[in-house]
Amino acid sequence: MKKTSLILLALLLVFTLITGCGNSNPTANKEGDQDTTTSTLVVGASVTPHAEILNVAKEILAAEGIELKVVEFADYVQPNTNVESGDLDANYFQHQLYLDQFNLDNGTHLVSVAAIHYEPFGIYAGKTASLEEIANGAIISIPNDGTNEARALYLLEAEGLITLKEGVGFSATILDIAENPKNLQIKELEAAQLTLSLPDVDFAVINGNYAIQAGLNATTDALAVEDKDSTAAQTYANIICIKAGNENDPAIQALCNALKSDKVKTYIENTYEGAVVPMF
Repeated sequence: MKKTSLILLALLLVFTLITGCGNSNPTANKEGDQDTTTSTLVVGASVTPHAEILNVAKEILAAEGIELKVVEFADYVQPNTNVESGDLDANYFQHQLYLDQFNLDNGTHLVSVAAIHYEPFGIYAGKTASLEEIANGAIISIPNDGTNEARALYLLEAEGLITLKEGVGFSATILDIAENPKNLQIKELEAAQLTLSLPDVDFAVINGNYAIQAGLNATTDALAVEDKDSTAAQTYANIICIKAGNENDPAIQALCNALKSDKVKTYIENTYEGAVVPMF
């Protein structure tokens, strides 16, 4: 009897082990040979055109098992602080010079992994209809954030309205204006406020994305735009930004590839008609 009991106990233990092993892969599907796991990317972006472009890439990523969640922002600070904190995997709204200055000012550790597009800056009419009619003491609003201010000043210089000090580069501010023959009043504003300032100023130099949001197109509505072959076109390409150390993440690489696809390029060219220019 004792021998029989030991045999039965041994068989029971073997059966239990076999049954337990059969449930060791709870994510396996019925066929048992296909992984249905998906990963999720959370990316912050300006509403236009960045979020719109990301939504095109979303379809491409979905086919690769990656769910893309786009979080829209109306400012230039939170998208970076949220990538630094890990609340976002990446963001898409800025150029390299802005990112470099942001890292310097805030002690963040953010890097670019891809340049996607370029948005030409433009000078838009406010109370004065054309640059030929510009009067002494005319008011011109420009962005007040670091590198974008310099970019606006260089466009004003290109139109012969001011002259900047020699060699100031893309850190120029209104303090670096060497000559101002028409005594122009340069009004520094938050970039998001520039289109709203148009009824109160003679002209405004406006970032491409905010111009688009206001229904303006640099190629058809601006009185002057940056040359597409200029240094600015390369310098101010909009980038995908991530936290340093995540450059080789497969999902991040897939995001960059999707944004550089023919589908996205065609969408940009057909939708924005020159107000947004692909850099690939």
